[in-house]
Amino acid sequence: MRRSRHVLLLLTFLLPAAPLAAQETVPAREDAQAPVPASDDPDAADASASKVPLAEIRRYVAVYKAIKDAYVDPVDDRTLMQAAIRGLLLDLDPHSAYLDKAAAEAFDEQTTGAYDGIGVELLQEDNVLKVVAPIDGTPAARAGLQPGDSIIAIDGRPIAQVEGMEPLRGAPGTSVTITVMRPGRDQPFDVTLVRETIRVTSVRSRMLEPGYGYVRISTFQADTGTDFRKHLEELQARAGGRLRGLVLDLRSNPGGLLTAAVQVADEPLDRGAIVSTRGRLPSPDTRFAATPGDRLQGAPVVVLVDAGSASAAEVLAGALRDNGRARLGGSRPFGKGSVQTVLPLDNGDSVKLTTARYYTPSGRSIQASGIVPDVELQPERSASEAGDVPPRRLELSEAVLPGHLQGEEESEEYTPGVALPGDGPINAALAELKKLVAGAPARPAAR
Repeated sequence: MRRSRHVLLLLTFLLPAAPLAAQETVPAREDAQAPVPASDDPDAADASASKVPLAEIRRYVAVYKAIKDAYVDPVDDRTLMQAAIRGLLLDLDPHSAYLDKAAAEAFDEQTTGAYDGIGVELLQEDNVLKVVAPIDGTPAARAGLQPGDSIIAIDGRPIAQVEGMEPLRGAPGTSVTITVMRPGRDQPFDVTLVRETIRVTSVRSRMLEPGYGYVRISTFQADTGTDFRKHLEELQARAGGRLRGLVLDLRSNPGGLLTAAVQVADEPLDRGAIVSTRGRLPSPDTRFAATPGDRLQGAPVVVLVDAGSASAAEVLAGALRDNGRARLGGSRPFGKGSVQTVLPLDNGDSVKLTTARYYTPSGRSIQASGIVPDVELQPERSASEAGDVPPRRLELSEAVLPGHLQGEEESEEYTPGVALPGDGPINAALAELKKLVAGAPARPAAR
């Protein structure tokens, strides 16, 4: 799977204001139209047309005319029609959205991993902005924003009075003050951040000990697969040509390009499926499989995930575990197993529509259920925390989002994962990796 073919498939994690963060990127724009069933039969077309709900359309026109004629302030046609289109998508699921031209262009620029803002992944919910994860090395990360925080105001204005997340973007060097509510704290507090050009370095690496490498992937961008390969080669060179084992850190990685996750998964896989997508129509159905050649030469892998790991990060984790190529450590990830297709419109706007679910190599959908790690880890406690206080859980997961796409394995016993910051999980993963090295065969077989 060493190729750079772009497809209009996204494992997106954000709502319409996705341009604030560089995590959810899109491939190069292509001409695309909304998927429709293909048929050369005019009778079939007539039958399909006869199913148009004329009574509902008449009701819509009546409401539209009433607003135009009687609303307290004049409303122009374009504003009213855009509101109507947004309404079509609003109740489908949390990830389908209408993007106006500016939002669509900003969404596209994330492919390069560069934009002006504060560097945080957000979801909008009930007039607050929920922090999914701060992006490594950005103002949001340096200010200490945490997964699960809620932004309730921007520059003193409640979220309900501002246009989504747009005020967080702005010229580098300008400042913005956000008001934050944090679980475990009784009162909100203000944080002032200075915007900057966010150039997200999606891959970092280092040696943990002689022979044991560490790679951190914070997001999946167009160049993530290539960068991952380069970092592996550098680590192997420092290890004398072959690593004894690798810790792959996907904590707080909210996703990005599906193709990038597939490229990364292919590096340690010699064969086997990586991921498949299945929708109601055949057009979104896709299968990706590994190509021969394991760049790690069979060295064991431990993958770290937590409640902030979502979407493409879950694809990668599921592919490596289902193929018997890695053990998962951490806590249950977010559980976003849906695929979005970006449909450009003729006026520059776009529609982001959920068109499929993705399935791990074992055929399992993790939509709204996530993946239970092989080795469950708990957050480190600070010296000021009482010993009996339970870990703070990330109050955000696919399963608790209003209107989320129904999962195939949802259960009432579902418990969201926890955020796992710090170096403690890395040390635990290294210890697990050494166990695998001690007991591993010369070449683990994929299954």
